[in-house]
Amino acid sequence: MADLGATVAWAGEHGGDPKRVSVNGFCWGGRITWLYAEHNPNIKAAVTWHGRVMGAKNAVMPANPLDLVANLHVPVLGLYGLQDQSIPQDTLQQMKQAIADGPQAGRGSQFVVYDDAGHAFFADYRPSYKKADAEDGWRRALVWFKQHGVA
Repeated sequence: MADLGATVAWAGEHGGDPKRVSVNGFCWGGRITWLYAEHNPNIKAAVTWHGRVMGAKNAVMPANPLDLVANLHVPVLGLYGLQDQSIPQDTLQQMKQAIADGPQAGRGSQFVVYDDAGHAFFADYRPSYKKADAEDGWRRALVWFKQHGVA
């Protein structure tokens, strides 16, 4: 989180608008997107693409997004694949419930689950790529960022 904070600070010092910060991430970056949305109260919106909300904890990953949802500062758009074997749907249901019970700032979060998509459905260099779902997700992400004043 410190590295992301330093990046945001650097951008603000070099012409970026610190009032229009958002975060977008895929796979492990999607997990970090959740965590940064819980960490930084100054970002406006986040989009996570198949980012885990639960998993094994260790020294490098001492907490999961589900553990920190009480700190969610912004609405998150979560884009997931129903066929993703690495992210069980019940963990997304738990996250949805935790968000509903959590701070008002995060309650505008939304989840989109694509029926035929698996993990990494946006990665056009992998066999898991789902063109229609990837394009729909990208359109949704752009709209999301525009709705929340960062695009």
